[in-house]
This record gives sequence, C-alpha cells and structure tokens, in this order.
Amino acid sequence: MGEAGILSEDDRVELVEGEIINMSPIGERHAACVDALAELLRELLGRTVNIRVQNPIWLDDYSEPQPDIAILKRREDFYRHAHPRPEDVLLLIEVSDSTLEYDRQIKLPLYARAGVPEVWIINLVEEVIETHSQPSGDAYQTAGRFARGEVVQSSAVEALRVEASFVLG
Repeated sequence: MGEAGILSEDDRVELVEGEIINMSPIGERHAACVDALAELLRELLGRTVNIRVQNPIWLDDYSEPQPDIAILKRREDFYRHAHPRPEDVLLLIEVSDSTLEYDRQIKLPLYARAGVPEVWIINLVEEVIETHSQPSGDAYQTAGRFARGEVVQSSAVEALRVEASFVLG
C-alpha cells in the first residue's frame, strides 16, 4: 500500500491478520528502552546476526508486524530484497507500555503460529521482562518473568545474556 500511495512512510501501521492496525505513538520511555537495547545487542552480538529496529517481518500474506527489535540470522545483504520471514528470525522483542495487552493477546499468538522461536516482551508497566519460547500452535510452551536484579538468558541466541535492570532502565 505504501508503493501504491495509499499509505505514506510516516504512517505508523502494521498488517496483522489481514487488518491494517494503527500503532500507538512512541513515548519517551519506550523509545529510550528500544535505543538502549539495540545498542547493547549490537555490542554483545556484533556482526554474528542482523538486528532490525521497528522494521517489518513477513509472517505470511496477511501479517507483516513491526516488532521493536528483531534479531535475525546473519545475511550480508541485510534482507535487501525481501523482508525477513519466520525462518530467519532468532528472537523478536516487543517493548510494551500502552500496548501490553495487544502484544500479549494478539502479537504473541501470531508469532507462535508463525514458528518464531523466541519472543521477549519488555513489560514497562510491571517492570519485568517476559520471555516466551518453544512455540506450539498459537502459544509458547515455556515462559519466564525476570525482574530487576535478575539476568535474562536467551534460549535462541546463546551469546545473549542481559541484566533486566539495564533493559528496564
């Protein structure tokens, strides 16, 4: 729709199950969390993966969400000719404040159905990191919650180990 001129590049929308969903405006705390996390991930993981910030992931013909951060299998072309697909994804991260229930109820099952191996929800409301792995159907079989003072270890990206306090700000 962007190419057809229906949507502009400034429109904050994503395609979810065939519907165009308006995305919430990004607040200061949300933006700072995404920026700090993206910088940390680039330092920790270097050039072993591709890291995308608020860019689309093609799940199927009806869903092209824009997670806050996507950690992808490394490609030297940076997915120049097509958006990454579920098989390219190692970990998706959603930073949630005003979108917490939407991320839990809509996006998490969507990611599970697509076979995304791991999803983190940075829950700024309750100040915890929620981790989800081992997708089956429209749910994840393993879930965890990490508070300040705890360390989060990714199950999909071995080198990813972060302090929850840093991520939560």
